[in-house]
Amino acid sequence: MRILLVGAGGTLGSAVRKALTGRGHEVIGVGRTGGDVVCDITDPAAVARMYAEAGPLDAVAVAAGDAVFKPLAELTADDVAATFRGKALSQLDLVRQGARYVAPTGSFTLVSGLLTEEPVVGGAAASAANGAVDAFVRAAAIELPPQRINAVSPTVAEDSVPAYGPFFAGVEPVPAARVATAYVRSIEGAQTGQVYRVH
Repeated sequence: MRILLVGAGGTLGSAVRKALTGRGHEVIGVGRTGGDVVCDITDPAAVARMYAEAGPLDAVAVAAGDAVFKPLAELTADDVAATFRGKALSQLDLVRQGARYVAPTGSFTLVSGLLTEEPVVGGAAASAANGAVDAFVRAAAIELPPQRINAVSPTVAEDSVPAYGPFFAGVEPVPAARVATAYVRSIEGAQTGQVYRVH
């Protein structure tokens, strides 16, 4: 398969790329500042250019999303807007624009996260954005067929503990390679409208 992977250079994206290329897929890595294709996915015009440059695809997978972590009392309207733009709206637009570039039997795999169901202090905006992604996946699944759409909802990855560990006290991290298996399941499988939880 020819797969567009957004966030291919990050901790999770690198593990997903390794898993997919190891299974013989062609992966086109997308990053904000580097990769096979450079794109700021929060900019709809840039997303349109990215798809035009990438050409026909069998799947689109997302392993990136920005969120602001702050206590609720310190969270600003701009923080909430930035989190929704970085984690939810950007992914919705990737599907909206990408449907015409992905093969009729192709798929989209988005990323949400543990905070949808298990919130933490300082993670209210991220929880809300993750919940929006999961809800969108269920809704889009009834309109996209024969294309498929799923989400992967991971807990914190072991390699990300230095950056995010303080927000996830007592939460057991998992290897990024384990999360990557859920992407393989979504891309190579037959299900749609699913949220694959790796907690």
